[in-house]
Amino acid sequence: MSFLIDSSIMFTSQVLFFGFGWLFFMRKLFKDYEVRQYVVQVIFSVTFAFSCTMFELIIFEILGVLNSSSRYFHWKLNLCVILLILVFMVPFYIGYFVVSNIRLLHRQKLLFACVVWLTFMYFFWKLGDPFPILSPKHGILSIEQLISRVGVIGVTLMALLSGFGAVNCPYTYMSYFLRNVTDADILALERRLLQTMDMIVSKKKRIAVAHRTMFQRGEVHNRPTGFWGMIKSVTTSVPGSESILHLHAGTCLGSLDYVGLPDLSLIQQEVDALEELSRQLFLETADLHATKERIEYSKTFQGKYFNFLGYFFSIYCVWKIFMATINIVFDRVGKTDPVTRGIEITVNYLGIQFDVKFWSQHISFILVGIIIVTSIRGLLITLTKFFYAISSSKSSNVIVLLLAQIMGMYFVSSVLLIRMSMPPEYRTIITEVLGELQFNFYHRWFDVIFLVSALSSILFLYLAHKQAPEKHMAL
Repeated sequence: MSFLIDSSIMFTSQVLFFGFGWLFFMRKLFKDYEVRQYVVQVIFSVTFAFSCTMFELIIFEILGVLNSSSRYFHWKLNLCVILLILVFMVPFYIGYFVVSNIRLLHRQKLLFACVVWLTFMYFFWKLGDPFPILSPKHGILSIEQLISRVGVIGVTLMALLSGFGAVNCPYTYMSYFLRNVTDADILALERRLLQTMDMIVSKKKRIAVAHRTMFQRGEVHNRPTGFWGMIKSVTTSVPGSESILHLHAGTCLGSLDYVGLPDLSLIQQEVDALEELSRQLFLETADLHATKERIEYSKTFQGKYFNFLGYFFSIYCVWKIFMATINIVFDRVGKTDPVTRGIEITVNYLGIQFDVKFWSQHISFILVGIIIVTSIRGLLITLTKFFYAISSSKSSNVIVLLLAQIMGMYFVSSVLLIRMSMPPEYRTIITEVLGELQFNFYHRWFDVIFLVSALSSILFLYLAHKQAPEKHMAL
């Protein structure tokens, strides 16, 4: 009876998560597109539902909700379903929709979709060869074999996003990195932009007047066109043929069709250069306006709050880079969760009586809850921006399936890493379900990729920040 009640609770939560994923799909991702393939929407929503259910089970482990046997069963069920989606369903449908967009393969799209899926499976399986991720005694289609490879991809993705986010967040929030932009700077740049536009209009008027003059003189009347016309204009001698020859020579050089006067090609080159300069000036003007708005925003209460967060995250970034370096150099992986370890250090330092086990449970629950909420929110925001950046009416289905693949792998790898943030007594079922994985490897791999991503982001943002004022001075 208790198992049925526990199952009904899990089923209800999964339905709610599925509904949220469905609404997010309709209101955010596909609000500007027509939904033609409901299977894509179902796969995305199911992936989101089972991914959130794993996080829900982590919270249930800490709070002791449901019987242990029920939690074990639903852990197994969720992992099997999410792996079935990530390894079999999503790659197959990605191949199917890619092939469907190719006319030459349209008649045999099912066959070629299977070929694409088999190719994916080959590289997915070979991915596990260079990594010490599990024991060789497991079967080919065991949970350990599949989740170990999914974990490598997901942890790599998490580390890349975390490394960039740890650096970009303080850079974005802190007013220290803002350029000093005044109204005079913006007005000077806008004035130069207007002057450039006036010069472009003036030169284009000269070209238009010259073209009209040529037309009135009959220099472009009955002008031969095309390749055969060019040959004919060269081989025949008629009055005004020299002008026509100059005209077609100018056409071959890529200038205007009406290059009959000696200076028109030069004027057109000047127009092209001025148009390129106007584009750069416009982008720089927009950037200065955005920077000025950020400066004004930083003076508000909310701006000062985010500025404080920027300093906090900068300290966190330095600390995280330092600890990742220490872990890599000394091949170290923590055995105790950070909450319990931090409480033990504080209690020993202050010399007070404190129930470490009781408070570590509640603080771990809060910490894990924050990690879960911020992970889901951050990933959904990132997926939305990514989708709008690269999607189109033809590729939208494929992009959504790729996002579902990334989302599922991201959440599965989050479970592997969040496990270390939990006290040992709450890891038992998760460890049993995940099997004999090399958990230490994933933490070391995360540190390596995080360090590379963070240092690369620092270098990239430093060069971008240094180039911005130089570009402004050059313009």
